Amino acid sequence: MSQYPTPESYSQTPRPPVVRVSTPTVKPYVTYTLIGLTVFIYLLQLLGPFVTSSQFLSALGIHIPGFPSQGFDIVQAFGIKYGPLIRSGQIWRLITPVFLHASILHIGFNMYALFIFGRGIEARFGHLRFLALYFLSGFAGNVLSFILTPAASLGASTAVFGLLAAEGVFLVQNRALLREHFRRAIMNIIYMAAINLFFGFTIAGIDNWGHIGGMLGGILFTWFGGPRWKVEGLYPSLQVVDEREGHGLVAGTTAVLLFFIPLAALGWIWVVK
Repeated sequence: MSQYPTPESYSQTPRPPVVRVSTPTVKPYVTYTLIGLTVFIYLLQLLGPFVTSSQFLSALGIHIPGFPSQGFDIVQAFGIKYGPLIRSGQIWRLITPVFLHASILHIGFNMYALFIFGRGIEARFGHLRFLALYFLSGFAGNVLSFILTPAASLGASTAVFGLLAAEGVFLVQNRALLREHFRRAIMNIIYMAAINLFFGFTIAGIDNWGHIGGMLGGILFTWFGGPRWKVEGLYPSLQVVDEREGHGLVAGTTAVLLFFIPLAALGWIWVVK
């Protein structure tokens, strides 16, 4: 029995073969370590008012003239970003605020964001480059806050905004390989950054200069030192390799430090009231 061909049979074209390309992946040990260390330090912050209370010190036989009778967060006191103390020589306060938080909601939001973004970025950047990105973004955010606002501030959001910006730069620099994924992902990054910056400028008590500085640090680090992917190998054994794997850490770190160290020095000359 003969059968006439249908119009659909003429329009069908063979589908191109699916090509699988392996991408670099690593276990996010640094992300988990940063979360664990930050949570541990927050627990020490909660313990601070107890160990510095006059009752506790008296029980230990310690009496310090002029010491406040009420306990205070001694961990925060030694690490918060505060301009006058930084100018007195306590420059570690440009880094230590990334480990300090003001409330359970504050640390919860920042650690959730680190968990969401950190694992993927660490997988692409590698352990050392990711660690450098995190701390240099935090440093950049605290530097910009130091020179533009006199208010004390703390929190890992400077570093988290750096991760958000780094993700955006990574998408832009590798858009040729990411293709359809690029447009959707970059719009999500822009939307999240815009919403968070908007809230930062409209809600009192949020250090938005720190957020912007963190983003600038993340952009600089990733633009000069982030992964630049290319495909190598012969079909069907193709893999993605990073053109900057050998020098990205040095290039990204140098770019951030060359930009933000002079800005930090400006904070000793130009004091915002």
